[in-house]
Amino acid sequence: MLAVTILGNNSALPAYDRHPTAQLVTLDDQLFLVDCGEGTQVQLSRYRIRWGRINYIFISHLHGDHYFGLPGFLNSMGLLHRENDLHLFAPPELEPILDLQFKAASTVLPYKLHFHPLTEEGVLVKTDKFKVTCFPTKHRIPCWGFRFEQVKAPRRVNPEKAVRHGVPAAFYDKLKWGENYTTQSGNLVMNEMVTDPAAKPKSYAYCADTIYDEELIPRIEGVDMLYHETTYLRELNDRAAARFHSTTEQAANIAKSANVGRLLIGHFSSKYENLDQFQAEAREVFPATDLAIEGVTFRG
Repeated sequence: MLAVTILGNNSALPAYDRHPTAQLVTLDDQLFLVDCGEGTQVQLSRYRIRWGRINYIFISHLHGDHYFGLPGFLNSMGLLHRENDLHLFAPPELEPILDLQFKAASTVLPYKLHFHPLTEEGVLVKTDKFKVTCFPTKHRIPCWGFRFEQVKAPRRVNPEKAVRHGVPAAFYDKLKWGENYTTQSGNLVMNEMVTDPAAKPKSYAYCADTIYDEELIPRIEGVDMLYHETTYLRELNDRAAARFHSTTEQAANIAKSANVGRLLIGHFSSKYENLDQFQAEAREVFPATDLAIEGVTFRG
């Protein structure tokens, strides 16, 4: 399963009950937090997301609207007695910032925080179930995008066949990942006897703040869902270029050229209260476009 929950969709300034950038990516049984603007922990609570299931955090760059919520979030997880290790991937300059804040407050986290500096394009995490890679985007400061992929999609359990062969429901999660089942009488139930083939592996790409950049196309090619910033409407193309951001039309052209399944647009400038025109302009170029509305979960 692939899902993206929008926690924050605005640019630098919170406005019109829109919050700075943050997203939660769900890939089967894994939750990934992508960027952590101010108010992220409040949004996580509002949408009843279980913090303890987040084991990986990815920070695209060090503009405040993408990470100012992180120190408080890390501290709150400690106050909630988190014990599991947490992996943080971010530009290297963030590590001394966090160290200084925690030192000034005499904060000792009760869990192990592993800091992984983003210094080059490539694979960040790979398991037998998922892979996360990073790639550079073109912004005013070093900035990174992320691609989340299933290494293999889970097989689909056929409940009728499973019951007929005596496989208990408690074992279904293991069936999804290819395990065979041995009955109490010692009979081996082969996985293929009670499951159907997996669907095509799912993928999602997150393009953080960036100017219009066709070099992104091969890095996001063919993903099921793409998030691309659209800070401005197309009439402000020059302003977008000057500030290293993108417009609706530019994001849609990237999605079209990369042959993605669906486009989510966000990082809206606070100069706009109504967002309907963002969707309309993008859909003129790429019809499968949706606004990244806070609280909405998009499934791939």
